[in-house]
Amino acid sequence: MNKQSQKFYLTGHAGKMECVLDEPEDGTPRGIALVAHPHPLYGGTMDNKVAQTLARAFVGLGYVTARFNFRGVGASEGVYDDGRGEVDDMEVMFDYMLQQYPGLPVALSGFSFGTFVQAQLQQRLTAQGRPAERLALVGTAAGKWPMPPVPPDTILIHGELDDTITLAQVFEWARPLDIPVTVIPGADHFFHRKLVHIKNLVAQLWRRDGGPGPAL
Repeated sequence: MNKQSQKFYLTGHAGKMECVLDEPEDGTPRGIALVAHPHPLYGGTMDNKVAQTLARAFVGLGYVTARFNFRGVGASEGVYDDGRGEVDDMEVMFDYMLQQYPGLPVALSGFSFGTFVQAQLQQRLTAQGRPAERLALVGTAAGKWPMPPVPPDTILIHGELDDTITLAQVFEWARPLDIPVTVIPGADHFFHRKLVHIKNLVAQLWRRDGGPGPAL
């Protein structure tokens, strides 16, 4: 967990959800950010370094940030559900955070499998007439899972040397959506020694494109 993380629990559709909350230092959040971790069957947890980096990036932008272990991970109950139950549980988190911080915009972010979860949730929320403010997706799971379309202002960050989800797969998915992909040179799928670039890029692109904070 990050230094400022506070652990809490919610009840999801399959039982207990182990969660953490990160609050901005000034205590007055400008928005809510939900972070989704990589695949639970391949070691993915809410303490994954990329997930923690995304949480720190949004805290730095003034967002109160929440993440949780998917079903069967850590102290979270239930078993892996191919993304279906994971989206249901992320919606539980979405509703809970809006209850705690009413009226704030919500950002969705995720890494690898977590991008699939968040893209599906955004599709569901849009159909309900309450879409999230914006998405930030790292290591987008195109070609691994059936990624739905995402809004044109979505931030897409990918590693040049990713051999788990290749750049070609991401470009093939993003091309018809006409969404730019920001490539980190020399980065593999897990962004070893490149995490600072993720944090900086999310902060810069969010502000530059109209999010909170001074324009760059």
